[in-house]
Amino acid sequence: KNNQVTENEIIPEEEISEEQMRQTIVSLYFYNDTTKSLASEGRLIDAKELVNEPYKKLMEMLISGPQNSNLTKTITDGTKINKAELKGDILYLDLSKEFIENHVGGEEQESITIYSIVNTMTRLTEVNAVKILIDGEENKAFKDSKIKFDDPFVVIKEEDKIENSNTITNE
Repeated sequence: KNNQVTENEIIPEEEISEEQMRQTIVSLYFYNDTTKSLASEGRLIDAKELVNEPYKKLMEMLISGPQNSNLTKTITDGTKINKAELKGDILYLDLSKEFIENHVGGEEQESITIYSIVNTMTRLTEVNAVKILIDGEENKAFKDSKIKFDDPFVVIKEEDKIENSNTITNE
């Protein structure tokens, strides 16, 4: 006789504001001093900041450095972004000469700098490679010429490595 079912109404603790709905998470890659490798740092930003010049905004965030104290910035001080333009699936980044002139050098450090940019930018679905220009000129290199900017830089994405697999991984 007492088969009454009570429904529990779920009441949100607070309404989601319009500002919160516009927020998105971006992944920026910096050098991790502990693991001696690149690591991503998630940042919550207003999606409107990415509307007009998303690549320039991400580069500005990389240049300003990480918020996590275990991570180190990879792009030298004084580097300016002259232009960031997507052509097809290649992002052309035109950076100021300080990008190479102020760099400490060494192939490992140079590679870390390049791939912090490439890993960050290729997280965007429309970018598959990054071509670096210095003050509008192609085919430049770091001072020691260990890493040249002749060709676009590409990173192999995790989802490309796992072909025909039923495994689901969370990043």
